[in-house]
Amino acid sequence: TGPRMGCLIGSALNGTDAYRIAMDNYINRGPFKVSPYLLPNVCANLPAGKAGMLLGFTGPIFSPQGACASGNHAIAIGARMIRDGDCDFVLAGGVETCLIPEIIQGFANMLATIKIGPKDRACDDPTQASRPFSLDRKGFVLAEGAGVLVLAADEMVTAHGLEARAEIAGIGWNSDAHHFTRPNRETVTRAMEDAIGDAGIAATDIGAVNAHGTSTRTGDSTEAECLRAVFGAALADIPVSANKSQVGHSLGASAAIEAALAIEAMRKGIVLPTVNYLADPEFADLDLVPDQVRQHRHEYVLSNSFGFGGTNCCLVIRGV
Repeated sequence: TGPRMGCLIGSALNGTDAYRIAMDNYINRGPFKVSPYLLPNVCANLPAGKAGMLLGFTGPIFSPQGACASGNHAIAIGARMIRDGDCDFVLAGGVETCLIPEIIQGFANMLATIKIGPKDRACDDPTQASRPFSLDRKGFVLAEGAGVLVLAADEMVTAHGLEARAEIAGIGWNSDAHHFTRPNRETVTRAMEDAIGDAGIAATDIGAVNAHGTSTRTGDSTEAECLRAVFGAALADIPVSANKSQVGHSLGASAAIEAALAIEAMRKGIVLPTVNYLADPEFADLDLVPDQVRQHRHEYVLSNSFGFGGTNCCLVIRGV
């Protein structure tokens, strides 16, 4: 507890579930049935604010909103706060509660999520629906979830007898200034390069990539192009995992969840698979770790996240 404790919990669409309940009450039960807690529940800072209240944190507490990159933004800001001496500990991550009809339909109408017809392989097996980098990819599977990392200054780890699991070694963040939803190859490439440069390493030191990989046609193709630009011929020897194939796309929570998965995979000397993968000739030069966990010891992982509005945040994480 106390003023040296920070909490940064990002979200892309915080409070949409509370707003839907309020609208239903307003329309069907009358205006005085709208909860007085509606406005606190839709305040963008409340995911971090509520956690801070429960834990007694009186340091910096707010919720970065970077669409689907929110979790990485929270981790990056928290790491900088500790580096700059503002905090001793920071809880940093993301949360999303987005599975309400209007949000689901909105993504469907913009053709971002998968539409499953009778001939689709997911029609009889819904677990096949999320398939990043696959030949038949046609949109992501929307999900809910939360992921949080505990960030700590080195001296606090020692003083409290804690075990460090990893280090946030490099941060690369920028924006596209390009389009609401379509990524910009130049700035996405630069975000990856900046993260690697900030870590003080060469691209060839990266032992694995945790791809943003959402299963959209344009998004996966652009990310692959950017990986080629960053790593060149070395990319063939770097495993590229797409966690959303297993857990879906939880928007503002996704980057933090995937950072946690990348850290645990690195600690165990493995890379997680891209499941449901149907080989696409476009990605023949990528090692997408199809369908099976693989033993692979590595010291650095690049974890990518990109969001609507052209916001990009990539982290280089070092195993310790």
